[in-house]
Amino acid sequence: MGQGAGVKSEGVRIGVDIGGTFTDLQILNERTGAVNSLKTPTTPQDPSIGLMAGIEAASGRFDFGLADIRLLLHGTTIATNAVLERKLARGVLVTTEGFRDILEIERHVRRDVYGLKPKREPAWSPRDRRVAVPERIRADGSVERPLEADAVEAAVAAIRALAAETVAVSLLNANVNAAHERSLRDGIVRALPGLPVSISSEVSPEIREYERSSTTVLNALLIPIVRSYLSKLKDRLSERGLRARLLLVQSNGGVCSPEVASEQPVRLLLSGPSGGALAAQRACARLGFPNLVGIDMGGTSFDVCVVQDGQTTLMTQGEIDGLPVRLPMIEIRTVGAGGGSIASVEPGGRLVVGPRSAGARPGPVCYGGGGTQPTVTDANLMLGRLDAEFFLGGALALDVEGARAAVEAHVARPLGLDTERAAEGILTLTNASLASAIRLSLFEKGLDPRAFSLLSFGGAGGLHAIPVADELGIDRVIFPADASTFSAGGILHSDIVHDLAKSRVLRAVPENLPEIERACAELQREGASLLDEDGVPAEARELGLSADMRYHGQAFELVVPWSDGRFDAEALDRLIAGFHALHRQRFSYSNPGDPVEIVTLRVTATGRLPRVTEEQTTLPAGRRGLLRRRVFLDGAWREIDILHRAELREPLAGPALIEEEYTTVFVADGWTCGPEEGGDLVARRSGQARRNPDEA
Repeated sequence: MGQGAGVKSEGVRIGVDIGGTFTDLQILNERTGAVNSLKTPTTPQDPSIGLMAGIEAASGRFDFGLADIRLLLHGTTIATNAVLERKLARGVLVTTEGFRDILEIERHVRRDVYGLKPKREPAWSPRDRRVAVPERIRADGSVERPLEADAVEAAVAAIRALAAETVAVSLLNANVNAAHERSLRDGIVRALPGLPVSISSEVSPEIREYERSSTTVLNALLIPIVRSYLSKLKDRLSERGLRARLLLVQSNGGVCSPEVASEQPVRLLLSGPSGGALAAQRACARLGFPNLVGIDMGGTSFDVCVVQDGQTTLMTQGEIDGLPVRLPMIEIRTVGAGGGSIASVEPGGRLVVGPRSAGARPGPVCYGGGGTQPTVTDANLMLGRLDAEFFLGGALALDVEGARAAVEAHVARPLGLDTERAAEGILTLTNASLASAIRLSLFEKGLDPRAFSLLSFGGAGGLHAIPVADELGIDRVIFPADASTFSAGGILHSDIVHDLAKSRVLRAVPENLPEIERACAELQREGASLLDEDGVPAEARELGLSADMRYHGQAFELVVPWSDGRFDAEALDRLIAGFHALHRQRFSYSNPGDPVEIVTLRVTATGRLPRVTEEQTTLPAGRRGLLRRRVFLDGAWREIDILHRAELREPLAGPALIEEEYTTVFVADGWTCGPEEGGDLVARRSGQARRNPDEA
């Protein structure tokens, strides 16, 4: 990198968000500060093809050479898709003798309390591909049973016999003492060179062996897939003469090098959605609204992130496909509802929308790519909410009659409805699903939707945001500039981030401060070393410290910032007071007289990428002033106003449509939508005065 925060580099920076249907790019010219955006179809068979096509299209359209690109920040769903489709490598788990079944035992949590036949997700690694080794480390790190050389040789023989493509090693209490895991890894690598080996003490060095094992196995299974993709991508970039530095977006919102991503691909699981959350947090500061619900509706999914008091929430553990991942990640709720979500009628006569998606191939019926089943986009088109001739700025002509025929055959006829009412039903059901996801994200935190504004982005979001806000009682919706590529904009402004952790259960008392300080110093040295490898200069570095804390006897922790970085009795008292306050905020009570424990210490090592003053890019010129078009609303066809976003100068009363190249905003009856300083559109319920930002 070689440049610190605030230093202006001379080149082009590109943020890329590869979704299920479209690949979004935002391009920052660091010489001029100009920001432009572009969308191109995703190529699921090899996403790097669509990525490269988008870069080349942007090069021609925005007048820069491929050699001018200095930084390529890449959000990808390659890891997520591999997990959800269970297209994973053949892996073997090596674990402590007696703990071979930890992946089956799991946690005793019933997700479906009243289900007589609850669904159970299969473990990442089947039982016949788990190898137990005789060894044992105690909880204090001392060795109860040494790992002998013949045990390592036996494990290697078993791995070879199982034809493993990748190996995970997760031994009991390895988070305290990693010596046995390292010995096993070294032995496997010597005997089977080229075989990827993940060890839990490096992937997720925290207590709770089930979560640690699950995370490590998943990491191992993803290594061959992500390495293969990155190899193809590097070759493709090299063939085109592109020498840009490549950084991958992680679930925590930061970026990492391809080398880190190749070793720990499990950190990429929320790579794409985290960009939208980062962009929402930046918008919060820019708009002056402390409380926002960011909603990203693309072609395949609908992502919800909550920004409260200007900050997103970072979780220390998430899950994917019903199984735990013990790594820091931005809290995002995802449901299978996008423009490409398929509408169908079940045998019992129930209409369902999603989670099945038409994706990029074949796509919605109206795309003319061979799709046969109706989608949300098809319903919006046949009801007049999309302009068939102006989709993607006219780059893709849409087939209205094809969309109508699909809705009639697959929804209207089975339900005994006319085609328009069937399509309207698809949109009503979709909006209800979106509102439900937002409610859940807020209610589980004890938050009232009416205290929040909605920030809508993603290509499909503009058509649904205001009806969803209506259902939730939210009275303000913001549509940012470049809304359809907003997540790519968040990626464009990411920083390098390394999350480091060390678990050791200690009472939060002054007597333990020397041990706590030693552990923190070790984590800080490791973080500084990683930033050295990234080439981050001293002035662009930041090391943040926090502690996972709980009351003695609790089985869960809260993450408390240790902001002053001091290790004396006063600093410890402030840390404990912060824990009591956070516990009271989260659970409505605290127990100041109870003993408090520190379970895990965390260091976040951040390398700030150069900041560039951006210039607002002028929207493409409008089309012909105010237009009128027939749109089906509330059971009848109506003529409503249509205006290009670049021509909107004052609030436009609904019902109306505001169109731009990559997205369309539907302004419902009873709402107005107008431009604000900075290029954003803000929709308000009619009669609502403009609130002070502090009230939102």
